[in-house]
Amino acid sequence: MNTKPKILIVDDKSENLFALRTVLKDMDIEPVEATSGNDALKATLRHDFVLALLDIQMPGMDGYELAGILREEEKTAHLPFIFISAVYTDNLNVFKGYEKGAFSFITKPFQPEILINKVKFFIDKHKQEIALFELNKELAFMNKELESFSYSVSHDLRAPLRGIDGWSLALVEDYGDQLDEKALQYLGRVRSETQRMGWLIDDLLKLSRVSQMELRMAMVDLSEIIQTVSERLQEAHPGRQFLFAIQPGLVTRGDAKMLEIMLTNLMGNACKFTGKMPVAKIEFGKASIDHKEVYFIKDNGVGFNMANAKNLFGAFQRMHKESEFPGTGIGLATVQRIVRLHKGTIWAEASENQGATFYFTIPD
Repeated sequence: MNTKPKILIVDDKSENLFALRTVLKDMDIEPVEATSGNDALKATLRHDFVLALLDIQMPGMDGYELAGILREEEKTAHLPFIFISAVYTDNLNVFKGYEKGAFSFITKPFQPEILINKVKFFIDKHKQEIALFELNKELAFMNKELESFSYSVSHDLRAPLRGIDGWSLALVEDYGDQLDEKALQYLGRVRSETQRMGWLIDDLLKLSRVSQMELRMAMVDLSEIIQTVSERLQEAHPGRQFLFAIQPGLVTRGDAKMLEIMLTNLMGNACKFTGKMPVAKIEFGKASIDHKEVYFIKDNGVGFNMANAKNLFGAFQRMHKESEFPGTGIGLATVQRIVRLHKGTIWAEASENQGATFYFTIPD
């Protein structure tokens, strides 16, 4: 099977076609020749071209008209082309050629090296695009396999965990009066660890599902989501005092469900790490940083040492001991994945015992 990139060469004079064919003969390409605009259009229906070399002065349909039609057709709308002409070489025609979308304009007679270099540029670009396409396809397959494996493993782990927890509970209920305090303490540890593993599995499944979700883009009111999340946090912690500062009217384009998951995780972290403060102050707003519009969630909690924050958004990464602040260490990995799916970026700034601020962008 011939996999050489195809170049469309259009000229109504056979001697010109011969000259172009001779110049390009040592290149790893497959030239397809056409002697008129109509023949060229027919050729685009049968072949996929990397580049087109177009003469301008041709009977019937000239090169400018051909270029206009190529740009209007879906298949050839982005096909790069180069005008080659011995007649239309004045500045006005050169400008008209670029206006039609030409990559370059070569006047005859030309140095063969010039044409070869320009064609070589598109051949190399085509090869890079093919390599990138194949790599992306392979990565997508591997990612799908990994997500499937993660879901399968997490799902299969649930049953034995439930069994361990259930039989441990049965042992306590049926034989608890025959066990000493140390044995009961050990069984309590077994149950707490199986439950913690269950929470870890749940978070892994959430992370896996986020990767498999399809973006459903719409206008999303982030301020409204934050308001809803803050009300939930207050209800979940009735004994704590919160001070929420929410900038109203912050709307962006994104997937509402995913953004709610992301903001819930960030607000949940702010709530957790302000747990030792008399009043938890949590702020949501928008700022301009380095000429970019950036959203932020700021808290007055325990913060963390930035020297240890290199892998802050990696799965299972923790900035504090679990005995101080329980959790699975997967929430921020989920947050980063959602931001990346929206083509945005996320980072954090913090100091120990002086709170933390998470910044993120969601490009419109």
